[in-house]
Amino acid sequence: MRFIRLKEVMHVTGLGRSSIYNYMAEGRFPKTVSLGGRAVAWVESEIQEWLIEKVSKRIN
Repeated sequence: MRFIRLKEVMHVTGLGRSSIYNYMAEGRFPKTVSLGGRAVAWVESEIQEWLIEKVSKRIN
């Protein structure tokens, strides 16, 4: 299991910080994992699954 930080999540998804946290608040994006203190990260596989779901729902 690999954790990725906000900067990499933004790069991989193409979303900005505000969009990521808004989607999380709406339950539409994977939640963070606390690394201690104020540091958080996401589980890389959960982000990849979220992206795959988005691609599978697109209309061709």
